[in-house]
Parts: sequence; structure tokens; C-alpha cells
Amino acid sequence: MNRVTELETQVEKLTPKELAAFRDWFAKYDADAWDQQFEADVKAGRLDRLAERARRDHAAGRSTRL
Repeated sequence: MNRVTELETQVEKLTPKELAAFRDWFAKYDADAWDQQFEADVKAGRLDRLAERARRDHAAGRSTRL
């Protein structure tokens, strides 16, 4: 049995209250991991082309107000 399968088995055994607490924890954990990856991508310049394209599109009038 691999680790993911073991985790799935354990999650299936949680009570509704435990599952809610786990869900809250995992949502925060996942969001934090995404934020860290995003920040690393920004620092590494991986989003520079997308940002420049957005700036050009906006300057050319190809954007809308949110």
C-alpha cells in the first residue's frame, strides 16, 4: 500500500467532526503551498511574459474593468 492509499484509508475513517477539522487544515495547507509556489515563480521570472502581455493588451484597449 502506498502512502496516498494509506492516507485515503485513514481519511475515510474520520468522524464528521474530524473530517471537518482535516478539511479546514488541508485547505489552509494547500493555499499556503500554492502561495509559496506562486511567489517562487514570480521571483524566478516565470510570469514575466504573461504580465507583459497583459500590459500590452491593456494599453491597446483589450481589457475590461472588473
